[in-house]
Amino acid sequence: MSSSFLRLSSVNLHIDGIGKVLIERSDKAKRLTISVRPLKGIRVAVPPHVSFEKAEQLIYTKTDWIKEHQALMQKHEAKVTVYEHNSEFRTRSHTLRLLTHAQYTMRCVIDKEYINVFYPAHKDVRDADVQKFIRKSIEEAYRKEAKQYLPERVAYFAKKFGFEYQNVFIKNAKSRWGSCSFTNNINLNLHLMRLPDSLCDYVILHELAHTVEKNHGPGFWSLLDSICGNARSLDKKLKAYRITIY
Repeated sequence: MSSSFLRLSSVNLHIDGIGKVLIERSDKAKRLTISVRPLKGIRVAVPPHVSFEKAEQLIYTKTDWIKEHQALMQKHEAKVTVYEHNSEFRTRSHTLRLLTHAQYTMRCVIDKEYINVFYPAHKDVRDADVQKFIRKSIEEAYRKEAKQYLPERVAYFAKKFGFEYQNVFIKNAKSRWGSCSFTNNINLNLHLMRLPDSLCDYVILHELAHTVEKNHGPGFWSLLDSICGNARSLDKKLKAYRITIY
């Protein structure tokens, strides 16, 4: 690796047998960390005091581990929906409708019934940029639905079980279905709208329980069991869903 790379905040390398690897400087990283993530690929997080050269060396020592996790990553990526004109896709309230137009840009219009995605007529609907825009449009529909549905659901359960909270915020987090702040603000992922009702309710109850029990100790699980039944079983079912894979 050229010494000029060491002054960069990130660099993409092609490693034989592995493919593209992103090496990226991270102020949050305490040590060199390799992650292999569906739809995002291989990333090495580099602490401020560590050189990119050491990061590259780490990749070669972890080749077998990376290849093993690449195989798992590809299995997850294979589950990602490819949206086509004959696809029948619905959110809770909207139906996806794919339309071509004579413009060179893509556009989304969400009305009461449809997610209308317009893309250039000269492009293939399966092109990566078109698929990415479709997913972004679907997420916007989920956001609209979540803002309408989730705060009402939180208020319902809080009143039913006697919880107190501050505000409800809808977010597009990549790794959490929900969280509860120290000041009892409830953060919920817009992708909860994809889950079965029972699991969506479980996440809401999980975060409301954190307004009383701030950790995942025995007291927390006892409280959660008292309001939603077998909490551990629901938590296990939730792990079968991935936020970024749908």
